[in-house]
Parts: sequence; C-alpha cells; structure tokens
Amino acid sequence: MVGAAGVLAPAWLTGAWAAEAGLAAQDQPGYHPALLNGLRGSHPGSFEAAHALRDGAVVPAVPDASEEYELVVVGAGISGLSAAHFFQSRAGKPARVLILDNHDDFGGHAKRNEFNLGGRVQLLNGGTLEVDSPRPYSATADGLLKELGVDLKSLVARKVENRDYYKGLGLRVGAFLDAETFGSDQLIVGMEDVPMRKLLRDAQLPARTKEDIARVEEGSADFMPGVSGVEKKERLSRMSYRDFMRDLVKVDEPTLAFYQPSTNAEFAVGIDAISALDAWAYGLPGFNGMKLPKGTIPRRGPTPAGYLKYGGSPKFHFPDGNATFARLLVRRLVPGAIPGHTAEDIVTAGVDYSQLDRRDRPVRIRLSSMVVNVRNLGELSRPSGVEVTYLREGKPTKVRARQCVLACWNMMIPYLCPGLPAAQKAALHGLVKAPLVYTSVAVRDWRPFMKLGIREIYGPGCYYSTAWLNQKLDIGAYHTSGNPDEPTLLHMLRTPCQPGLPEREQNKVGRAQLLATSFETFERETRAQLQRILGPGGFDAERDIEALTVNRWPHGYTPEYNPLFEPLVPEDQAPHVIGRARFGDITIANADSGGYGYTDGAIDQASRAVNELLGG
Repeated sequence: MVGAAGVLAPAWLTGAWAAEAGLAAQDQPGYHPALLNGLRGSHPGSFEAAHALRDGAVVPAVPDASEEYELVVVGAGISGLSAAHFFQSRAGKPARVLILDNHDDFGGHAKRNEFNLGGRVQLLNGGTLEVDSPRPYSATADGLLKELGVDLKSLVARKVENRDYYKGLGLRVGAFLDAETFGSDQLIVGMEDVPMRKLLRDAQLPARTKEDIARVEEGSADFMPGVSGVEKKERLSRMSYRDFMRDLVKVDEPTLAFYQPSTNAEFAVGIDAISALDAWAYGLPGFNGMKLPKGTIPRRGPTPAGYLKYGGSPKFHFPDGNATFARLLVRRLVPGAIPGHTAEDIVTAGVDYSQLDRRDRPVRIRLSSMVVNVRNLGELSRPSGVEVTYLREGKPTKVRARQCVLACWNMMIPYLCPGLPAAQKAALHGLVKAPLVYTSVAVRDWRPFMKLGIREIYGPGCYYSTAWLNQKLDIGAYHTSGNPDEPTLLHMLRTPCQPGLPEREQNKVGRAQLLATSFETFERETRAQLQRILGPGGFDAERDIEALTVNRWPHGYTPEYNPLFEPLVPEDQAPHVIGRARFGDITIANADSGGYGYTDGAIDQASRAVNELLGG
C-alpha cells in the first residue's frame, strides 16, 4: 500500500534533523521534494498560515529586519522566477534579490513529480503540463526561453516527443461508461478513429442516445440556418455548450452526461459553464455544418483560449511539464545549484537545494517561507522601500527591500497588503482560480493497456474524468519506457465541479472540496477507478500500483474571461487590470494579472511588473 507523505518522509521533512543541526530543511543533505509521494501541490504546511491570515489572524510582532535587498519577490513560480531574472538583467547593475515561497519546492504550479522505477528515473508533471499557448509567444516570452536554451521549434522538429508512439502500437482512446451513470460498466475503444455510429453499435445504451451521439459527432446540420457566421459566433458565445446541445441539437440526457466533463481538462468546469463558442474552438463536436468563420469575435475583451482557434505557439511537452522552465530559471539565477548548460541536460540534472539560499549569492531562494505581510515604508506618494514579514517553521521574520514583486496568487494579495484600495482588493478577490487535481500513478507495467488496446481513457461519470499513459519522450539522457513489461507512470485528472452554478461559484465549491479531501480518499478513489477500468486487462491495483502522488491545486488554473457570466467591459476596467495596479514600491506579476492562463502570460506579466518598478 502507498501511505500518506508523512509515512515516507525523510528527516529533513519532519524538521527533526534541522532542529539539531540548526539548518533549514532545504539546506539539509538529500533534500529532494520532487521525490515525495502522497499529497503534494498545495501540500500540508504550505497554506495553513495563509488561511489563518484570511480568517483574521494578527500578524505577529517581529523585530526590525536584519536583511536588506534591492528586490523581494513573493512566489517562486515561473512568474516570480522570471521577475527576478528580468530585474537582474534590466537593473543596470548586480542586484541583491530574495525570492520567498510558501511551498517546499520552487516552480509554483510548474511542479515536478519524480519516481525511481526499475532502476530508471521517470518524470511526470505535477502541475503545468506543456507549451500550448493559443497565441504566439511574445518577443519577451520567446526571447526568455531562447536565452534559457529552449528552442521550441527545434525541439518539435527533432521529434524528441513522440506523440504517436502508443498509437503506433495500435493503442486507442477509450471511453469508460460507468454503471452509476450509464447503466452498466463498459469500455468503448476507438473514440478517435472509429465512426461513432459503428463504435456504439453494440454498446449497452438506449437507441436514442446512440443516435444522438452519432449525430453530434458525424452530422452536418446547421443549427442556426439563415444566420451569418459572425452572428452565429456571437450567439454561441452567449449560450453554454450544454444549452447548445440540449436546445439546438436536441440530444437526450444520457448524451449530455456523456459530454458533461469533456471541457474539464481545458477549463476545469463542465459543458454547463463553458460557452458553445469555446467548445467549438476547443474542438468539441456538433459544429460540422455550422460554417463558422476563422478568427476571433470582433470587439471582445480579454479572451479565453477558445476564441483563438488558429495560430498559437508550438506545442511541446518536457518530461516534467513546464517545471523544466522553472529549473532553467533557477540554474540561471543561482549558478551552481543545477549543473549543466542545455535544456536537454537539465531534465536529468539534480538540484543542490543547499545552494539556493547562500549569503554570498546575489539571488537567494528561500522555500517553506509563507509571507504574511507586505507594506510600503514612508508615504504612499513617496515610498521609501518595502517591509516583508514571513513565517518559516513558525518563526516570524522581517526583511526590507527597495522594491517588491508579488508573484503569488491574487486571492491572497489583499490579505498581504491590507492597505490596498478597496476597488483593487475587490478586483483581486474576484479573480477566482479553478481547482484541479493531477494524480501521478506509478505502475509496475502497462500490459493491461496493451491487452485492452487503450492509451487514454475518458470517464464521463468517474472520479477522474481522464487518465492516460505517460508521454513517450527521449531527450538528453532521459528516456520514457517503451516496453510494456517495464514500469511506467499514469496521469489522472480530476476537476471538482458543481454543475448548475456559475463558473466562479463552481470553483469555490471545488476548492473547499479539495481542501477537505484526505489523501486516503484520493488513494481509495484512484485504486477503485483503475481497478474497474483495467481489471479486465489483468490489472490488480493492490499488486500493480507502486507509488501515488496526488497534486492537489485548490487554486489552480488562472481565471479567464467567460462571456456566460461576466459583462464585457473596456480593458482598463477588467478585474485583472484593476487588480495588478502598482501600489507604491509594490507591483504584481502572475498569470492571473494577464487574464490569460498560460506560461507565456506568466512571463509577460513578470516583465511588465519589473518595468513598472524600473520606470521603463
């Protein structure tokens, strides 16, 4: 059995060794948080102080600051690390920078899950999955990646990522229809390449449901005859995909249940809370005969990914997701912490965490440090620096800096800076992030997938809506297993939703649900679902699951504009623009501040925030 993280925790995690040696956990030998199993993401110890602050806890009195810096960055995610990099390169002189993060590892949502399986290191993303932006990277974001040694076009052209590997073995996409939702457990294989009418011929579903799904997938009806293409897109942007399917396509309830979580992976909510236009742009069926024009909707403000169907960045996935970008930034900021020189060798390079917070380095990264107060010194019109209070191992400490970048979650910023204007606080509170769970499952082999002929499973009524085999990648010294008799990793996705509520209300309900769910519950549900689906292929959850890492993100995807629930306003009145306003010597940088939930957005917002501080 796989127990909670604490059961397997090394001494540095418990703090016992640190107490004896007088060292912070990250400075102890063998510190390697990416190897931890159990409950990760927003892990125990990373958020309790923040919740106490939210609930009215008083910031403890602290002696005067003993450390001073040019810049303090709150948050060691990609935006925070990028902000430190831009500040160093644009300040015109070497600057002392301190980066504080509440988690026990850097990267923010770009977390790395690492496993030693069969004598081989196997990796999976614990958060941000890949480069897949719906619009081309800006000159700033693209320039940073190239500066770090990442040439996306070259990586794609060299085919280090083999997206067709499992397909070449004859493995297909399957749908598991559970008995609770569809009457009986059944696995349908061939979702992407077999005509739906043929695929469902022997399925144990009502004849009406089979016909409705076939019509959605293969039909060519125009459900808005006589309406121009532009007007169609306007109307589709104001109705949910569920309403489109129910009221225009006129499908039955089991068909709606079949498609309900099909948007979860991209938007973290189901089809009831996503516009039909976004569903079209995301590639969902039902629009074959609609003759919708390419491009965006005219006059629309901050747009979610769905409106930008054509163009975009190259699509590429590192073995640990975009955690590679965070590691590359740390290598640049703290020379000696991560050996190597290229985007290929960093995949297998180890991190010497004891190098991250040394007095003799211009940039220091201090983990497990929960910031609880940030305030401007002097008059707001003429600030004279910033004072930052944080907690580490329960001990409050102050540092001072000339300037500060808050690269943390917008939801927390009003509690960190209680002096913010009321309108700015309200805007920040309104930027509710979408909760999600990425679970990494280590299995002793993937023979059951071969026997069942599947590589990916869509489970519309299941605890996890999607599960798939780890992507085949060969980059540098890293190689994903290509032998079904060898251990591998499975990726499983859960997005807790409350259908029928507006998107942000669903997000709040889901967040509370995740925080109240124990690791034991996640483990039980993971085992039960895999057993039901893969059992006919010879899978035994008790025997075959070797390790389990649950990446829980109550504050997950960046909120983006949703025309179903949010009024269209001028750009300068958008909540993310109001919320990111400079406040004395404090600026704000994160993907939330751009209303655009992609890695390039996090980089661009870091650049903007630093330019505000430096007056450029």
